[in-house]
Amino acid sequence: MSNDDPRERILQAAGPIFADRGYKASTVRDICAAAGVNLAAVNYHFGGKEALYRETVIRAHPNRLENRFTPDWPEGTLVEEKLRDFIHSMLTRLLSLDATAWEWKLLMREIMHPTPFCRELLEDHFRNGFRVLQGILDEVLPETMPLERRQQVALSVVGQCVYYRSACHVVPMVVGDESYAKNFDIPRLTNHITHFTLAALGLVPPLGRVKARQQAATRRHGQPQVVG
Repeated sequence: MSNDDPRERILQAAGPIFADRGYKASTVRDICAAAGVNLAAVNYHFGGKEALYRETVIRAHPNRLENRFTPDWPEGTLVEEKLRDFIHSMLTRLLSLDATAWEWKLLMREIMHPTPFCRELLEDHFRNGFRVLQGILDEVLPETMPLERRQQVALSVVGQCVYYRSACHVVPMVVGDESYAKNFDIPRLTNHITHFTLAALGLVPPLGRVKARQQAATRRHGQPQVVG
């Protein structure tokens, strides 16, 4: 490493090691050896392994853990626009990193196997975004809908976005590389997930309405009918 700052060299070395091995299996000795510093450097610059790990997680995804989605919509902004903005922001944050990068691997490892010293950090981050989404949906969901159903609706939106991150290697196998490159970029996925969600919320016509009416007309008259 050419960086002359020992603290920065430690962070750069710690990221890939924590991502590959996890917190417990990673040793300060190995990190310091990779960074080219002495063993005391981690305590001196960070105060210990736990603090180094926490800062490495923050470093891994600065746009995800520091610059949170804090919308400032003018009064009267339509729910459709708010939902589209939220989905676009979430997809951008999810899909902006290579799935093989150590930054992504470290965050996924922390989400799947949380450590106590990063739990509060991640909970605060994810709850912030969830509150924004819940507020958008609450503008159109029935007031009588129980809280758990509201949460399930919000998580269904989140799930659609997360799928395209977690299955980023699978989707091209299913639809083909050419179709994936052409039709599954962030703007098109934003349009699809937004429209799909709006249809579920009843804010736009259901996706199958026209086809269902055509099929019903065919059954009644024995041949396809033009349905307006």
